[in-house]
Amino acid sequence: MTDEASKPTSNHPPLPPTQEDEQFARLRLLRSRRVGVSTYKRLLTEHGTAQNALAALPEVARAAGVERYEICPENVVRAELKAARAVGAKLLMLGVSPYPEILAEVEDAPPFLWVIGNTEFLNRPMISLVGARNASSLGTRMARALARDLGAAGFTVVSGLARGVDAAAHLAALDTGTIAVQAGGVDVMYPVENTELAANIAKKGLRLSEQPMGLQPMARHFPSRNRIISGLSRATIVVEAAAKSGSLITARDALDQGREVLVVPGHPLDARAAGCNMLIRDGATLVRNADDVIEALGGITASAQPQLNLTPPPAPPAPKRGLRETAAMHMQILSRLGPSPVAEDQLIRDLQAPPSSVTPALVDLELDGRILRSPGGLLSRTG
Repeated sequence: MTDEASKPTSNHPPLPPTQEDEQFARLRLLRSRRVGVSTYKRLLTEHGTAQNALAALPEVARAAGVERYEICPENVVRAELKAARAVGAKLLMLGVSPYPEILAEVEDAPPFLWVIGNTEFLNRPMISLVGARNASSLGTRMARALARDLGAAGFTVVSGLARGVDAAAHLAALDTGTIAVQAGGVDVMYPVENTELAANIAKKGLRLSEQPMGLQPMARHFPSRNRIISGLSRATIVVEAAAKSGSLITARDALDQGREVLVVPGHPLDARAAGCNMLIRDGATLVRNADDVIEALGGITASAQPQLNLTPPPAPPAPKRGLRETAAMHMQILSRLGPSPVAEDQLIRDLQAPPSSVTPALVDLELDGRILRSPGGLLSRTG
């Protein structure tokens, strides 16, 4: 007999996927077109496993108006894994050790990280240090001193492998431990001038990236990289930053993630310090050296337990507008505004906040180009 009824059947249920199978499927899901971090997490929540999510993805795409959708081919993921083996990179998956727990706390934590080097540095307290690419001589000296002294205190120094402040911080912390977060693939050297530095970090520290192997960095990758820099760290130190710079994006990410933002002040006439001075004006903690950083973190070093302090606590400082309050006001304003203009006095009434709190935030957003002020006191959101 050759009909279907004559074929042997098994009463055993299919075996559950192994961890390697699930990891492969999850990487394939993340690499599929139009699947970002939030979509990836939503699909896993709704469908339970990556295999189920992959099976459902074409129908999800059709419901969103995308016809003839194709998920990431298996050979693309296999090629990425092969490229990683060739350079000695390891894949860390969210929720599985040694993926850093502090980064896992971030809402948009990357589902995967490619790493080259010693993952033990992820187990130590980390502090990120960022600043200008065209840093001044004083700025690079400050970055080196902070990185050296914080490394000696037992902290892992995190930065972005850019020229200027980033490179100075990595170099100073090479012997104590440093992590470079890359905007492109972990195997792609950018900028080229830091190729030797990157090789040394792989030997003595750790390089990591959420991007696929071999990916050349583009402008849109750097803000994503910045959230990882701040997400890995208990605090972010800004050494030199212009009024509109990637370092300020990292500082905002740190605030959104509930991290500390510490700032080295600069000369008022130096454009490279304008962003730093703005952060201090808005309530960020001013630091001059590693001791100030450790004090701002509660006096606890990474290499020693805190000593018992019997001194009465100082009187609380007078309240002032802090960075978190400023960021919260920015978000409230932007959530109220759209492309249609709204009168400023109406916006203030809608926010139910005093003008003294709203007006400075409006000025900040206008300078950042995020809102537009029209004749007649009308405000609208740009872009």
